[in-house]
Amino acid sequence: MDGGQILLSYIKVWVVLLLLSATFQNSKLAAKNTEQDKKRKLAEENSGLISIDCGAEEDYRDNEDTGISYKTDKDFISTGKNKVVAPEYSSTTRYYGKMLNSLRIFPEGKMNCYTLKPSQGKNQNYYVRAFFHYGNYDSKNHTQIKFDLYFGVNYWDTVKETIENKYWLTYEIIHYSVTDTIYVCLVNTGSGVPFINGLDLLFLKDSPYGSMNRSLIPRVQADLGGHQPPATNRYPDDVYARIWWLNINLTDSVSNISTKANIDIQGSDNPCRLPVDVLRTAVQPRNGLNSLSYSYKIGYGDNPTPEFLVFFHFAEIEQSAPGERREFTITLNDLEYEPFTLEYLKPLTIRSNLSRAQEGLVRFSINATLRSDLPPILNAFEIFELRSLLDGNPDLCKMNTCEKKQGSFSVPVIASVISVSVLLLLSIITIFWRLKRGRLNVSLSSSVGLSLSLKSKNQPFTYTEIVSITNNFQTIIGEGGFGKVYLGNLNDGRQVAVKLLSQSSRQGYKEFLAEVQLLMIVHHRNLVSLVGYCNEKENMALVYEYMANGNLKDQLLENNTNMLNWRARLQIAVDAAQGLEYLHNGCRPPIVHRDLKSSNILLTENLQAKIADFGLSKAFANEGDSHVTTVPAGTPGYIDPEFRASGNLNKKSDVYSFGILLCELITGQPPLIRGHQGHTHILQWVSPLVERGDIQSIIDPRLQGEVNTNCAWKALEIALSCVPPTSIQRPDMSDILGELKECLAMEMSSEISMRGSVEMSLVLGTDMAPNLR
Repeated sequence: MDGGQILLSYIKVWVVLLLLSATFQNSKLAAKNTEQDKKRKLAEENSGLISIDCGAEEDYRDNEDTGISYKTDKDFISTGKNKVVAPEYSSTTRYYGKMLNSLRIFPEGKMNCYTLKPSQGKNQNYYVRAFFHYGNYDSKNHTQIKFDLYFGVNYWDTVKETIENKYWLTYEIIHYSVTDTIYVCLVNTGSGVPFINGLDLLFLKDSPYGSMNRSLIPRVQADLGGHQPPATNRYPDDVYARIWWLNINLTDSVSNISTKANIDIQGSDNPCRLPVDVLRTAVQPRNGLNSLSYSYKIGYGDNPTPEFLVFFHFAEIEQSAPGERREFTITLNDLEYEPFTLEYLKPLTIRSNLSRAQEGLVRFSINATLRSDLPPILNAFEIFELRSLLDGNPDLCKMNTCEKKQGSFSVPVIASVISVSVLLLLSIITIFWRLKRGRLNVSLSSSVGLSLSLKSKNQPFTYTEIVSITNNFQTIIGEGGFGKVYLGNLNDGRQVAVKLLSQSSRQGYKEFLAEVQLLMIVHHRNLVSLVGYCNEKENMALVYEYMANGNLKDQLLENNTNMLNWRARLQIAVDAAQGLEYLHNGCRPPIVHRDLKSSNILLTENLQAKIADFGLSKAFANEGDSHVTTVPAGTPGYIDPEFRASGNLNKKSDVYSFGILLCELITGQPPLIRGHQGHTHILQWVSPLVERGDIQSIIDPRLQGEVNTNCAWKALEIALSCVPPTSIQRPDMSDILGELKECLAMEMSSEISMRGSVEMSLVLGTDMAPNLR
């Protein structure tokens, strides 16, 4: 055993002793927390449903309607303050009891998290629902309160509540948890104090709604054909705790039908298990028509064309005459499904294939076939948006604690641990000194430390495997400062990009290890993912996810036949801003990219943008700190002039580069424009045109006729706000991201208004979106 192995063994012993010391000293606190967990789990195991009345003073049971046992949130969070809504907003509603009348607010801290520990544990699907009702609890009549809702470290949605909303908001998600603990977090974005009224978590045993790969966001759950005003049907009538809404914008082109007959839900083989009252009502076309048509807007903001699933629920509730049949087809976004027939009082659910929203809309029609004697019917339907939520940084909660932990170590415990630590550290130093005196070659360099870390966190590729993956380096798809990039194929069919370190590369072994370490702990949907790496002496390679549409620089070239349209460019800007904002504000410590440019913005097959090349990235100990460096950073045209003059590098250096990137997207021009008398910087080219107010000369001429002028001006203003000569004048990436999302929404609104109205039998408008109730 060499000196390095001996030293590593002592370090392991040190860590184990630390843990034993902490565990022994903290046993009483652990026992107390265990008892609380037992009480919590006992109540939950009775139904599989955890219902939390946030801000309530004591546990209670809703005996009138649901029989749900509500718990206070004292055992789930240790921060925040309890409040109640103003008397004029206080009410006891069916299915919700008094839960909406109390709330917990979080005036302190950027992120406050609820800690949920369901007894079923990890590797299970859960239905999570959060309730929000401002109710003028502070008597300030806020016109709007806005904050972000996170699922662990992953963005879930933005809560927007106002005094004008007499009802409440619900945000829902079906999520496959890979951990025993689930965090639901409220993040202060500077637009009001975050708050929450209620939180539900339901274990979905054997549910058809589960997904191990991506989460499902319920966008609408419509109970059609009811005769009451808009109302709800929920748990315990619905075993999956869905909230069914009646009569969502029904038009005069349909008629309601219903029955009082019993529908055997329990005996049915339909796994969706809809409540009987939902299946007892339906709609059908009026006046001998043979088609039902629906349209629902699902695409918003930074995700205008999301992927979605639709569940169509049917039950024949009219007894047909002998020989009559009801047969119909379903057409969903131009995809037609085979004909279906119904059996009397027997539920039938049709789940659609995975589809992508067209122009932000889900459109479907149900049409009677030529052989059908009866018109089509529809009892209920659900639309789910698919969301990729394991794209955040799983180590973020470790780096930036999500909540104040209950039962933290006491002062004596800390003192004991420190004492043991000092003794062990002194022992290790002594051993190391003696090993060194004995001429043993022990290295504690950063590269060795990184190597140990890498081997424990990821399965590396051998060089032989790299050769096989790339088919002996057959296809070159790029080249950079690190080396050439080759197309590869893994055994499971996935395409990858393999970046091979060249012998003459300016970036050597240290940079290689730094890039691997960074990519293994930083994960986001708008950052290129590392698949693996090879580290064999002279042969080093990085294996990335393959980006089918290459880089943004090539896409913007004049000779590119597949020109990016205006909306695609705005979406790319939002994607890139999201990735950069995550590096700056979602990571602790913050990460500065240092070389943001269009060639480092890679595009997927669906033109989703991801930031690449973290080889020169630096992490800073404190958010406000700058870093003085003599290492060249950046590419001509993108380099922050303040950094170039002073050597002070910080997050605002990336903001400057992002502003140049935005100018590229708007103008189609490179950062340095070639001319007869040399190169002109893009800002020098834009400035006189801005002074003349000549936006048409600024916009890429290939986009003429399709760009809304107001939207173009807003995008340009955002770009120019990023590039003042001094960093203190530049905004934070979170502000830039918010402005870009508004710009994209403006463009989408303009496109919709230009297309004009579309005739449809049923329109589910944005004012009745399922998260606004």
